[in-house]
Amino acid sequence: MNSSRAPVQILVISLERSIERRERVKEQLNKISIQWDFLNAVDGYALPKMPASYDCVKVKRLQGYELTPGEVGCFLSHIKAWEACIAAQRPTLVFEDDFILCSNFEAVLLDLLEIPNEWDLVRLSGIYKTKDSLLVQRGLYDLVQNLGDPCGTACYLLNPQAAQVLINNASNIYQPVDHYLEHFKKHHLACLAAKPYPVELAQSKSTITDRPGRAPIKGYQKLLRSIYRLIDRKMSPSPWFPKD
Repeated sequence: MNSSRAPVQILVISLERSIERRERVKEQLNKISIQWDFLNAVDGYALPKMPASYDCVKVKRLQGYELTPGEVGCFLSHIKAWEACIAAQRPTLVFEDDFILCSNFEAVLLDLLEIPNEWDLVRLSGIYKTKDSLLVQRGLYDLVQNLGDPCGTACYLLNPQAAQVLINNASNIYQPVDHYLEHFKKHHLACLAAKPYPVELAQSKSTITDRPGRAPIKGYQKLLRSIYRLIDRKMSPSPWFPKD
């Protein structure tokens, strides 16, 4: 679809081979009047090797395990979306291909576009409920700052300036992309949220990222991870943000 005249660029990250998921996306986005496009996702399992930006040593120390190829591919896919935002030089709404639009979705999106000075990066979905701090009260939603990490990257809105900042600080990948969006000490971007979220998760199995059979970190490994995180918080200019 040609989205050159739309007030916002809408991109849906999806593996080119995910035909059924793409059909479900079409069913959802045919409900709105704004044009949109698929953005072919990076298949992490098809990569000949991990990118030079992937810091496997830091990942193991701070998470206790490596990111899966799917998680790395997911991060690279979002970098493609940020690059597209910069190329278009306009606000960009980024979806993953596993979402359900609420009835007020388009109205919320258009209202956000009316107040561009209030945000750089806004979540329109989240996996977990979090406490928040009210910033701007609108008729259909509240623009808030989450006080915890809701996780997930099913849908968010960003401007080209924010996209450039995210790219500039993604030279070393050591966390899933949803954590990265919330990592203020890493990129100093406030990731705001429009609540109640106008986009819900479809809860289908992910084809971009995956965490198969990942057991919780326990015992000595968990203690060692906590030590590494403590050292990182004390010594790093962009410390690991979650607390144990």
